[in-house]
Amino acid sequence: MPQYLLSVWHDEDYEPDFSTPDAQRQVAQVGAFNDQLQSSGAWLFAGGLQPASSATVVSSTGGEVSMTDGPYAETKEQMGGFWVIQAPDMDAALQLGSRAAAACERPVEVRPLQG
Repeated sequence: MPQYLLSVWHDEDYEPDFSTPDAQRQVAQVGAFNDQLQSSGAWLFAGGLQPASSATVVSSTGGEVSMTDGPYAETKEQMGGFWVIQAPDMDAALQLGSRAAAACERPVEVRPLQG
């Protein structure tokens, strides 16, 4: 069955504060969505990411490896979490992506994994 990445996008300066009522509501919604994915067999793997400021980029050019603090992409939006799911087709993956976006109240990009 085809696999898809559902990636959640946040503003670059996103710092999670799970003590707020909004965050607690979103955590409950995402937990319920995760339960639905698992019970349906679509769930493969998921995870939330620390803020982009915690990233390190490892590059290799001409045999030389370098490391740079911070995210690779310089953009105002950064990936904040993801699901790897399986679905029969892109339409089914998009339906799950829609439910993911509603659960986490953030934009979710749906992208097929290479075969």
